[in-house]
Amino acid sequence: MRSKAITCALVVLGLAGAAASDARAGDLVEFFVVGNGIPEYLSGQPGDPERGRAVAIQRKKGNCLACHKMPIPDQQYHGEVGPDLAGVGSRMPESELRLRIVNPKIANPATMMPAFYRVDGLHRVGKAFQGKTILTPQEVEDVVAYLKTLTDDT
Repeated sequence: MRSKAITCALVVLGLAGAAASDARAGDLVEFFVVGNGIPEYLSGQPGDPERGRAVAIQRKKGNCLACHKMPIPDQQYHGEVGPDLAGVGSRMPESELRLRIVNPKIANPATMMPAFYRVDGLHRVGKAFQGKTILTPQEVEDVVAYLKTLTDDT
């Protein structure tokens, strides 16, 4: 299991350097954590689940499949390090999903999952990607909208 965790961490570190968005530290949308989540949309509007699915499986953006098994049979090589995302939309409210994507270390300081909307306190970030987020505010919302479709009913 440890070698899988290390492999996933390396994949994710590569992802963080390879696909940072143009959102810079000064351009970050301010958000507030309330309880275990971020209740407000980062982009000011709900996400689109179809775009969110595309971001989630894109190897140079969300790359959720690097660490998570997902109910997407047409995609190969699902990860086994993170929790299975089947049914996650039934298990977690939207605000908690948003927090887990923005900065999962707030909910679990020991997680190896990267922060997809954070620029400070990161380590070993390539110079060209310093001060940039992996996802834009709208991409965060799109992934949240997609994850909410992954219910126990689907």
